[in-house]
Amino acid sequence: MLSNYFVYIMTNEYRTTLYIGMTNNIQRRIAQHYFDSQNARKSFAGKYNCIYLVYYECFDAPKDAIAREKELKKWRREKKNRLISTFNPKWETLNNQVI
Repeated sequence: MLSNYFVYIMTNEYRTTLYIGMTNNIQRRIAQHYFDSQNARKSFAGKYNCIYLVYYECFDAPKDAIAREKELKKWRREKKNRLISTFNPKWETLNNQVI
């Protein structure tokens, strides 16, 4: 991946809770979510075990990624579900597929 910024959606085991975030290091961020779910549980993603990456977009500029993150957070759940299903029809875990 040549892009430096990512907007991503994490979910829990049963795909009932979604977490939308933005980062410049997606693997490190996935590891942080996992660590928090197993230990501190202080963040939203940690508290609700959102440790499975199901969607991501790449951006070259941080302002573009931030704008997209804000846009997605305003969407209704049904629209987010359609976005994920278009990108990842089986809602498979993509944690090891991004570099």
